[in-house]
Amino acid sequence: MNEIDYQQVIKWVIIVIAAGFLGQFGKSFATYLIERARKKKAHAASEKLEGSISPPTEPDPRKAMSDTTEAQSKAEKKAGKALVKLRKKEKDRFS
Repeated sequence: MNEIDYQQVIKWVIIVIAAGFLGQFGKSFATYLIERARKKKAHAASEKLEGSISPPTEPDPRKAMSDTTEAQSKAEKKAGKALVKLRKKEKDRFS
């Protein structure tokens, strides 16, 4: 037991160093593969998006008018709700 087998020690040191090297290389390789896959996916998505974009068209004036009237009606509805809420608070406060 007191004798140290230097061949065994050297063998295990080499195995540990090789495992560390392979582990680090494997991590770098995996990172490279992940980045490559992300770039490929992003490139495919951008090509798909470019193909689906239609040329700009002139806006329909009727739609623009309906949007403004819709916004006005929403604002009126919101103001009405706020008024109802305020009256309810006053009623509860004076009751």
